[in-house]
Amino acid sequence: MTTKKIYLIRHGQTDFNLRGIVQGSGVDSSLNARGMAQAKAFYEMYKHVQFDKVYTSALKRTSESVAGFIESGLPTESLNGLNEISWGAKEGQPITPEEDAYYHWMLNQWRLGNTHERIQGGESPEDVARRQEQAWAHIMSHEAEQNVLVCMHGRAIRILLCRLLNYPLKSMDMFEHENLCLYLLEKTGTYFTVRKYNDTTHLKSLVMEHVVA
Repeated sequence: MTTKKIYLIRHGQTDFNLRGIVQGSGVDSSLNARGMAQAKAFYEMYKHVQFDKVYTSALKRTSESVAGFIESGLPTESLNGLNEISWGAKEGQPITPEEDAYYHWMLNQWRLGNTHERIQGGESPEDVARRQEQAWAHIMSHEAEQNVLVCMHGRAIRILLCRLLNYPLKSMDMFEHENLCLYLLEKTGTYFTVRKYNDTTHLKSLVMEHVVA
């Protein structure tokens, strides 16, 4: 039985990440200098992998995170279904104590299992899971693609992993993520196995540079 490998990564750092401001799907920000360095470090460690295709969301911070692979000539496709969750009216807003309290109240609602809840004008985790289904089915339908690179977003990755690994959506916070982290998944038959979890080994050189500086 053939095994399909999915290299699932979160995009590199943006200034919004640095400032702790949610971007969601409505803020189409670019990587900052550190994010670009993270993207380059990932490319240097994984450029030897013979990827059949690169998939990104429709937001440019994901395509910028895999720019090295795209520039090497690999086939690439962007899918709206891979976009980050929409935080509605809260996207790109400065974090006041009241905003922060509301944000964490919503996260707690999701942990309690109320994954149908959504911030005003935004999406619920269940909304995101539904649109991911079509995008993921499209990716999985290409059986000849044995090694694929998929660049997405933090909350969207958590939701996707719950679905792929048969966890309830309320458990999504168990899946940690950092900028330009890697989850390596193997699909055999209908089952997915996690081979690497929130792996940032490729960023070790950046940590060392920061220490030296």
